[in-house]
Amino acid sequence: MDNAAPCCPQFNPELWDEKEIQWENKKFTVDRVRSFLHIPLNFGAVTKRIMRRIDASNVKCRDMLVLTDEDSLWGTNVFVDVSGNVVDGKMAKISGTFRAKVFEGPYRDMRKWMIAMENYVRDQGQQIEKQYYYYTTCPKCARRYGKNYVVLLAQVA
Repeated sequence: MDNAAPCCPQFNPELWDEKEIQWENKKFTVDRVRSFLHIPLNFGAVTKRIMRRIDASNVKCRDMLVLTDEDSLWGTNVFVDVSGNVVDGKMAKISGTFRAKVFEGPYRDMRKWMIAMENYVRDQGQQIEKQYYYYTTCPKCARRYGKNYVVLLAQVA
């Protein structure tokens, strides 16, 4: 393992697991990642582009919250929370009530996690309108910390 400082803060799953979250016009900058059968092809390059735009705009990543919506086999939107408008960046605001559930393990378990999330939301007497995926650390920091946490956020009706 290298001696470079981690770029991602260490994630505390207790702050997110099985929580209800309310967002009202939470601001994000948005970009698009190309994928092949949901496997991202240029996630790192897109993240670097987003971060350059954020830095150039003198705004902050409020919580280093990076979400994806996995809306296609061939691509996904990446949302990074920000404190203000990003120059040359597409902006979005997300509002709603969300159920959060934390999972840990390899990304290949995503289908299993999605089923567990559907069951969790149904057990709460709700249904999923839209789902986001919060990747809490980059792969390098996940290896450094020894945990690969992913939070599934279900926007509920």
